[in-house]
Amino acid sequence: MSADKVLIVTGAGRGIGAATARLAARRGYAVCVNYRRDREAAEGVVAGIRRDGGRAIAVPADVAAEADVLRLFDTAAAELGPVDALVNNAGILERQMRLEDMDPERMRRIFDTNVIGAFLCAREAVRRMSPRRGGRGGAIVNVSSLAARLGAPGEYIDYAASKGALDTLTIGLSKEVAADGIRVNAVRPGMIYTDMHASGGEPGRVDRLAPSIPLGRGGTADEVAGAVLWLLSAEAAYTTGSFIDIAGGR
Repeated sequence: MSADKVLIVTGAGRGIGAATARLAARRGYAVCVNYRRDREAAEGVVAGIRRDGGRAIAVPADVAAEADVLRLFDTAAAELGPVDALVNNAGILERQMRLEDMDPERMRRIFDTNVIGAFLCAREAVRRMSPRRGGRGGAIVNVSSLAARLGAPGEYIDYAASKGALDTLTIGLSKEVAADGIRVNAVRPGMIYTDMHASGGEPGRVDRLAPSIPLGRGGTADEVAGAVLWLLSAEAAYTTGSFIDIAGGR
């Protein structure tokens, strides 16, 4: 792969985003590591990439805010070069509860980041990648969740619904921009060992549910990153509007 490929990974300070940024750098991408609050974690990812000889920058931006998204893409282009790829990874969830106990403020927070944020980032990626606008094509990978199919009842159906919207974005946008040489795909991780489960109030959730997974264990962020990088690669040149479930058979 050409060493001048530029990738933006949103929410890349930890978990799946960080693993994706590191693997992408090893594959020759210059990586823009986006974060919202944890500057230290994001700069740690960048420092590790640079130690290994890669190119990376850390850029703070709240993907739910349009001005932040514009600045994120402009900064990546100015410091690394034209953007070739986007991984829409930034996402939040809140404490486990039933719908009857949820307030609209919580729902808006979830949808602002997980849905509006993904739409804004995808929009800016298309604007910069489309040959009609001076781009050279590219690829987008959305990080959805198996919850989009399972619904997460009794835990966080608002999060699951937001990921369902991301799946629909993947299908519709893939058809909309195929003629522009832009591929759009998604991965749907299942029980993956990341800090996100603590955000939901149950840090040990993966271990609790591991016996119900056909492969008998939780997955790793690196395993998800491998699928993301395949979807970005030339090996997936005829793949768009598709999903890879990384869920141990659930």
